[in-house]
Amino acid sequence: MGWGEAGTVLVLLVASLVALVLVMLARREAAEARAKAEADVAQIRAEAAEALVEVQRREARAADREAETRAERQEAKTMRAEAAGLLAVAAEQERAARVSAENANTKAAELLASLSGLTAAQARERQLELAAQSAAHEAAALERRAEASARASAERNARRILAATAQRLAQATSAQTTVTVVPLPAEEMKGRIIGKEGRNIRAFEALTGVNVIIDDTPDSVTLSCFDPERREVAAVALGALIADGRIHPQRIEIAHAEALEGAAERTRAAGHDAAERAGVRGLHPEVVETLGKLRLRTSYGQNVLEHLVECAQAAGVLAAELGADADLARRAAFLHDVGKALTAELGGTHASVGAALLERCGESDLVVNAVAAHHDEVPKQSVEAVLVQVADALSASRPGARREELDQYVERMENLESLVVQHAGVRKALAMSAGREVRVVVEPSAVGDAELPELARAIASHIEKDLSFPGEIVVTVVRELRASATAG
Repeated sequence: MGWGEAGTVLVLLVASLVALVLVMLARREAAEARAKAEADVAQIRAEAAEALVEVQRREARAADREAETRAERQEAKTMRAEAAGLLAVAAEQERAARVSAENANTKAAELLASLSGLTAAQARERQLELAAQSAAHEAAALERRAEASARASAERNARRILAATAQRLAQATSAQTTVTVVPLPAEEMKGRIIGKEGRNIRAFEALTGVNVIIDDTPDSVTLSCFDPERREVAAVALGALIADGRIHPQRIEIAHAEALEGAAERTRAAGHDAAERAGVRGLHPEVVETLGKLRLRTSYGQNVLEHLVECAQAAGVLAAELGADADLARRAAFLHDVGKALTAELGGTHASVGAALLERCGESDLVVNAVAAHHDEVPKQSVEAVLVQVADALSASRPGARREELDQYVERMENLESLVVQHAGVRKALAMSAGREVRVVVEPSAVGDAELPELARAIASHIEKDLSFPGEIVVTVVRELRASATAG
């Protein structure tokens, strides 16, 4: 055999070995695949067996629930039957009770008719009437309780609002006296005011009508006069003389004349300043000037212009707390006493005079009404008018706002009440509002309703004739008939 044949044989042998190896590898892979498949089949069979067991368990539970449901249905059916039986018994008892009640009502009606002599219809009407009266009494009691609760709540809120207003507006009193203190830059200025042999002070007092009090008080002199206008002019003139330094009779005359000429400007400035402090804008020039005149007007020691500023601030706070128109309330409160500057020139009360002035100067109807109604002379048309009254009372009645000699005050009130009770039929007289109102209670058996106006006029005429008093006094006559009973 040559080398060619040997190579061929060798190649065939190698190919056979390779083929044998490949066959062995294929058989091994087939065996592994078969083993894996058998393992998967075994796992699937195990899972199928578990699923079969779970299905059997659920079927058993479902069978148990079905058996329970059948038992519950049977029990419910039995209960429905028992309930129907009970309803039938109850209906029968209700019918029997209705028949028994009707029989009892019939017997009661017959007994009532036999005892009272009333027919059944009359007794029914009487029963309905009594029921209506009982319902009316219950409704009245509920109304009284609701009214009492509302009044208590309103009083609590009113006290809270008034306390908050008074706290915000707490300030020094605005009382004026009959003297004015003028400060001096140096103590030696007193000698210059007196002048040689007292000629300067005599000239000053004769020209101004004001007493000049020079005492041991350091660095000040006092001007005394009952007329506030003369006292203001004197204070301005003396201030100008002190600032100038030249004090002699001729210079005193010039300073006094200049102080008189500047009165109108001081009046306007005071009105503008008060309006600015009160927060009120757009006032007519005539109203501003009239307000400025009040800087020299007092009421029971309280400066009227300061009182108006305080009332405006209080009314604004009250209106803001209550949700009302704060600007309207502030404006009306600031203007409510403007008529006091004109009562010496015009007739009527300061409320009516002030309202007429404001109406002429173009103020709104609500402001005019609030000014006219702040002493109840006309009906109020807005809640702001009520707030003006409240602010006025709050400013006037706070401690220290007004001053008056107690003995004179008590004596005047006692004289007023003793005069009123002299009239026939008067049971009691009450002086109120610092003597501006007197309330008269009469005996209803002695004075009839038709006689009340004549009695009020007679009392007013008696007061005008026998008493002297500032301003006006309103006489209110009350005739009240009361009846009371006690329930045991």
